Amino acid sequence: MHESPPPRGRPLPGPTSRADRTRLRRSVPLPRRTAFRAGGVLAAAAALLGSLMPAATAGPDAGTGARALPGAGAAAAVVDWRNVRIDGGGFVPGIVFNRSEPDLAYARTDIGGAYRWVESSKSWTPLLDHVGWDDWGHTGVIGLASDSVDPDKVYAAVGTYTNDWDPGNGAVLRSGDRGETWAKADLPFKLGGNMPGRGMGERLAVDPHRNSVLYLGAPSGNGLWRSTDSGATWSKVTSFPNPGTYVADPSDPGGYNGDIQGISWVTFDESTGSAGAATRTIYVGVADKENNVYRSTDAGATWSRVAGQPTGLLAHKGVLDAENGRLYLAYSDTGGPYDGSAGQVWRYDTGSGKWTDISPVPAADTYFGYSGLSVDRQDPGTVMVTGYSSWWPDTQIFRTTDSGENWTRAWEYSSYPNRSNRYTMDISSVPWLDWGARPTPPEQTPKLGWMTEALEIDPFDSDRMMYGTGATIFGTENLTQWDSGGKPVIKPMVKGLEETAVLDLVAPPSGATLISGLGDVGGFRHTDLDAVPAKMFQSPNFTSTTSLDYAETDPNTVVRVGNVESGAHVAFSSDNGANWYAGSDPSGVTGGGTVAAAADGRRYVWSPEGAGVHAGSGSSWTASSGIPAGAIVESDRVDPKKFYGFKDGAFYVSTDAGATFTKRASTGLPGGTAVRFKAVPGRNGDIWLAGGEKGRTYGLWHSTDSGATFTKVGGVQEADTIGFGKAAPGATYQTLYTSARIDGVRGIFRSTDAGANWVRVNDDKHRWGWTGSTITGDPRTYGRVYVSTNGRGIVYADTAAVPSPADPTDPPDPTDPPDPGDPEGACTAEYRVTNQWQGGFQAEVRLTNTGDGAWNGWKLGWTFPDGQRITQLWNGTHTQSGDRVTVTSASYNGRVAPGGSVTVGLTGTWTGANGPPDDFTRDGAACG
Repeated sequence: MHESPPPRGRPLPGPTSRADRTRLRRSVPLPRRTAFRAGGVLAAAAALLGSLMPAATAGPDAGTGARALPGAGAAAAVVDWRNVRIDGGGFVPGIVFNRSEPDLAYARTDIGGAYRWVESSKSWTPLLDHVGWDDWGHTGVIGLASDSVDPDKVYAAVGTYTNDWDPGNGAVLRSGDRGETWAKADLPFKLGGNMPGRGMGERLAVDPHRNSVLYLGAPSGNGLWRSTDSGATWSKVTSFPNPGTYVADPSDPGGYNGDIQGISWVTFDESTGSAGAATRTIYVGVADKENNVYRSTDAGATWSRVAGQPTGLLAHKGVLDAENGRLYLAYSDTGGPYDGSAGQVWRYDTGSGKWTDISPVPAADTYFGYSGLSVDRQDPGTVMVTGYSSWWPDTQIFRTTDSGENWTRAWEYSSYPNRSNRYTMDISSVPWLDWGARPTPPEQTPKLGWMTEALEIDPFDSDRMMYGTGATIFGTENLTQWDSGGKPVIKPMVKGLEETAVLDLVAPPSGATLISGLGDVGGFRHTDLDAVPAKMFQSPNFTSTTSLDYAETDPNTVVRVGNVESGAHVAFSSDNGANWYAGSDPSGVTGGGTVAAAADGRRYVWSPEGAGVHAGSGSSWTASSGIPAGAIVESDRVDPKKFYGFKDGAFYVSTDAGATFTKRASTGLPGGTAVRFKAVPGRNGDIWLAGGEKGRTYGLWHSTDSGATFTKVGGVQEADTIGFGKAAPGATYQTLYTSARIDGVRGIFRSTDAGANWVRVNDDKHRWGWTGSTITGDPRTYGRVYVSTNGRGIVYADTAAVPSPADPTDPPDPTDPPDPGDPEGACTAEYRVTNQWQGGFQAEVRLTNTGDGAWNGWKLGWTFPDGQRITQLWNGTHTQSGDRVTVTSASYNGRVAPGGSVTVGLTGTWTGANGPPDDFTRDGAACG
């Protein structure tokens, strides 16, 4: 199968009864469904779609002579990549505060990378956007550690799945600048940032005295690992006796629930060490119900099971109060994060060896497990713990100020079913968190949360606490009012943390700027990209929206399909997605699949899961003939009676509004359903199709005859998405966007000339792992592109650079002399290698005009110091004689205003060394 991420299961909102909870635990075998409007695929299956094609009309990206331009230069200067704001939308299993520097905190997500807290803006900044397509699994973070000796250092243990869904092994990333840049140490095994048990932890820990020493708890029977060189290299701790035994479902070997969950957490007793010397006493939690806590008292040389410990449960967390010599442990009967129907909280006296059951609720009365454990470092007798798996009627949070002798809780019954809350909720900054629900007591909306496996009290501020849920981070800044009769205000503390998995996107030509279909939280109508939407899709509310479409000539007509516990799997809107009503399902429907709206909005074709392709009005459906079940469906954007389908390498067309389909092209196209295709607005029968899988047919195709024939686009090794946006100035064909590998470079590409030439519009700092679900341009703003991610939300940028206007009396000409008053050589040149591999590299040169006059054409020269040879160059033409290179400006970037810059990109070869040149000239005179 193609190497794209499988689905992630985050069943939100979730069941409303104990019976529903039981059913849910059985029905959550997954990470989440990766779906998209051009076709939905299951876990290990991948989706592909891209876009390219022979030349049509010329535009700003033409004229270079290169088929693919893998660098973002002057023709496509990205101003800024940003998120379409949703705020949250995914599970946050870990929050880590630095113990020596105030306001330094990190959060980890299961598939969306890691974040650092920015105190000045009360927001989070993403740290792993550099992770690329080929190692997409490194966006799943299973462990995170902030160094208390050197707060600039931070570590992340990354890897998404321990089974074959993730083709790569895990790694430990290390940073010396708080996550701005990273180095990587590959591991010989997989890690499971999105596997069962991911809320336990932290599995990664830095020795608080000798910070070159780190420990990592591994899954899959791989045991405990240690680094003694600040995470650069790792080796197994062979003396550690127990790699864990617990498996969520032993009957699922090799599946999502069939792996050994392994080592759960590592905690140092800082009272047993001194600066520069390794901490002597270390506690390690193991996913083994009979042997769950081990200890070393000789800095990890030998280990033994802690005597007298409780059995029959798993220790999700182990948090040490070294000041008072107390280890607190939160237990559950399962590994979580969804399940757990029993639990206990224990305290271990490290001096006397005494174990004390300090559970807030008698074991017989629990229907949940405990996690989310934290000690107040300003007042170590104060401890908090969550009932993480209590979905109905709400999660529970417990607090003690006397080391567990007595507890208070966030809410309790006043007289059933009425509740008395010890807190108030303010979700005004993220209003969709009420889910549009109208529950009856004892349920309330918004909920305190669910899957609350991460709760941390700020070690420098007893009033600040944060906790993660399956959808957000909540927190408070007046926590101590809990103890004095006041009510802490709990509110979202999630700004900047965008964790949705994007399944489909449409940008209609009028109305909402964007409409999104998302995993786990349904989707939104976005009227302001910088504002959190007021509500998610409602009436009905799908857990995941798998496909969206609008009528091309009537954008007020919108249809969506998705997955839902019960009820219709299709919904319609007549006001551009502002309000919805449920349609009806054909018999047998089990999931959303894909849907298409006729160009005039009068008919629909739906290919749901569990039933064949159907056509109808939404209230009634008739089975389509001539097309196989499970086909991906789309509509022509001009002819309201024309619909298209694809499955297993064959393309289908209907000219009678979906009643019957005829098989058209069936040779040369990729097999399976790992494909995305779309029809071009305003062009009858004009279709782009992308997809395939590694080692087989893979790429981008174009048809102008309604799929009767397709032409494969050269230079595109892989393409996975295709989208259209407003045509460039002077062009008549819509701008194309794709997530693809073009001439060997993976990225987000734009073409303004119907695929004749392509410009990469992202860079290596903005790759976001897997971007193969969906992409679209903006029909109203040239150069704007919306990119889907699998856990980092919707990212977008305005990618169109506007060239400086040419002087009509002095048109650009590379042979022009400098303008009067412009001193020769008034320039700087900056050379940067952006990517390097054995024998090859990619680089860019940024040339800046530091003089007083504009340039009308330029010649840039340099000498390579190590014999490098250029293989391709864009944003100019070049000659190379020996080591000397001369680059002449292109027609569109010859004029450079004072203070302006132009960037030249290139690829090349090297042997032995790849040093940078340092003798740049412009028009023969030296540059700084």
